[in-house]
Amino acid sequence: MKILVVSDNHGDRDCLVDLVNHYEGQVDALFHCGDSELEPTDELWQKLIVVQGNCDFYDEFPKTVTKKVGDQVIYMTHGHLANVRMGLTTLALQAEEAGATIALFGHTHVLGAERHNNILFVNPGSIRLPRGPVQEKTYAIIESTPEQYLVQYYNKEHQPLERLKATFTK
Repeated sequence: MKILVVSDNHGDRDCLVDLVNHYEGQVDALFHCGDSELEPTDELWQKLIVVQGNCDFYDEFPKTVTKKVGDQVIYMTHGHLANVRMGLTTLALQAEEAGATIALFGHTHVLGAERHNNILFVNPGSIRLPRGPVQEKTYAIIESTPEQYLVQYYNKEHQPLERLKATFTK
């Protein structure tokens, strides 16, 4: 199983078109963790699974999504309603209740990956306005094998950021 995760493009539609064109057919699914600031009728949403962020003013976007991809159950939310700036406790409870093996979120614009209680938590950072110690516009690709998860971050030009690669044993 291989998925792409992007978040917080804040109106930059072109970067999403580029990701879809570059990865369609190479990954099993493309997830967008919110704050696209695009309309719900945009044709891009036929290619990406999306949730509503705090800057998305359309109620047509769901606040959370739970989707099975391969043998993984993926729970996605933007993060503001789970108060992720204060920690992952609320998100962890939501993901556990959804039966998730992977929890995706954005909102903070700070990339990160960690695993707790058999759930992998991934924030892809922001493809437009990065914050935190890594000041690169990023997205993530998660690969799941029977033995491990591999989380690889990429910059906007699709170059892997090798120093940010993370592996988690299942």
